[in-house]
Amino acid sequence: MSIKMRWLKRIAITTVVLFVSFLIACNVWIVQSTKDKVYDDISQLPAHRVALVLGTSNKLAGGKVNPFFEKRMETAAMLFRLGKIDHFILSGDNSSRYYNEPAAMRKALMKLGVPDSAITLDYAGLRTLDSIVRSQKIFGQDKITIITQPFHSYRALFISQYYNLDAVAMVAEEPDFEYSVRVRLREYLARTKAVLDLYVLKTVPRHLGQKEQLNS
Repeated sequence: MSIKMRWLKRIAITTVVLFVSFLIACNVWIVQSTKDKVYDDISQLPAHRVALVLGTSNKLAGGKVNPFFEKRMETAAMLFRLGKIDHFILSGDNSSRYYNEPAAMRKALMKLGVPDSAITLDYAGLRTLDSIVRSQKIFGQDKITIITQPFHSYRALFISQYYNLDAVAMVAEEPDFEYSVRVRLREYLARTKAVLDLYVLKTVPRHLGQKEQLNS
């Protein structure tokens, strides 16, 4: 092997090692710094009266109900029935006329007994960062309960902490492992990107605009 090839190999190996080390460090940082804000026991949940429900598609690629979506809606409706939450911000992607996460969430929650008056739609929650920041900057919330699955909650809380938003997470049940393995793998990368977005790239939401009142 030539000297040039040996150097290229060393550079490639070093790059991979640095990337993996950075990925692990970001994941450990995010989880360890937020895990005390993650709740699965409703009786222990702090009294934050407004919940931010993070969007996901209501259907899987094959047309079946998305279990992530279903469990988030069930958790949100349960919190409302038990008097833990008074109002919901349903934040998700509405980037095309054929895809509307907030509207799908509203329809599901209303079927579960949550009145429309307790729901505000955020159509510009294109990413978790956008949803978190908009709940504060657009909808005027400084204290929220985030509803999502456990693996996702750490990143959402990490972003909230960066913006000095008093947030806790009430986690929805996670689907069977067969449904979640690819999502979990993507989340490891998403956490790394969150660190870069916040501390290096200084990424801001794609859409902000005028402040809005919660529906009443």
